[in-house]
Amino acid sequence: MSYVAPKDFAIRMVDAGQAKALMSTRDTFIRAYMAGAILALAAAFAVTVSVQTGQPLVGAVLFPVGFCMLYLLGFDLLTGVFTLVPLAWLDKRPGVTGAAVLRNWGLVFLGNFAGALTTALLMAIVFTYGFSSPPSEVGQAIGVIGEGRTVGYAEHGAAGMLTLFVRGVLCNWMVSTGVVGAMMSDSLPGKVIAMWMPIMVFFYMGFEHSVVNMFLFPIGLMLGGDFTIGDYLLWNELPTVLGNLVGGLLFVGLVIYRTHLRTSPERALR
Repeated sequence: MSYVAPKDFAIRMVDAGQAKALMSTRDTFIRAYMAGAILALAAAFAVTVSVQTGQPLVGAVLFPVGFCMLYLLGFDLLTGVFTLVPLAWLDKRPGVTGAAVLRNWGLVFLGNFAGALTTALLMAIVFTYGFSSPPSEVGQAIGVIGEGRTVGYAEHGAAGMLTLFVRGVLCNWMVSTGVVGAMMSDSLPGKVIAMWMPIMVFFYMGFEHSVVNMFLFPIGLMLGGDFTIGDYLLWNELPTVLGNLVGGLLFVGLVIYRTHLRTSPERALR
């Protein structure tokens, strides 16, 4: 499958981070918008499959189709730029400053949210026949997801917040591994296979993905979920974003950078 060695895809990671940090505002936003919209549609697809088959594993197996599509099209998720862009700053690439990193993160967050919100509105129309009928079975299931993953955490207080954060960390450990997976091969099948595996793991395990949640929770509110915007922000989105940042950068970006690109000297033979 035209496998690319770790040292070589580590260079690709830094190159990609530099390109994203220096990208124009327009292109950064458009690519983030489309990524958020496509991933949201994949989440709606996976929930639909899970509800209609009664088998969550089937939904998890099929969910990565959206992730693969958006990355093959060159679009960007917040979880991915959390991992890649800081490496260009750490590597002292020309033009990549701390401000450039934060600018990229902010634009991608806004673009992802706008795209996910657009899909949420469109799917809410589909699930309710233009808000003229009660939500369908799938729509009701989505509303329950929003309640369980906001109020459900809040019921446990600090322990719930810790659990939410850790699920965000574990999520982007897997998702960013998928992002890197696209760089591990020069063939289309190789890229898809490498991306598919970790994304399936994250979705089936119920880890918290900030961009998927930008879809699930707004549509849950549109469909009558019993939680508030404040619940969503405090007891899901903000801790999830922080967990995604830590998971992707610490367990994927920095690890690969330090051990495959900035290696320590070899031990002398004795």
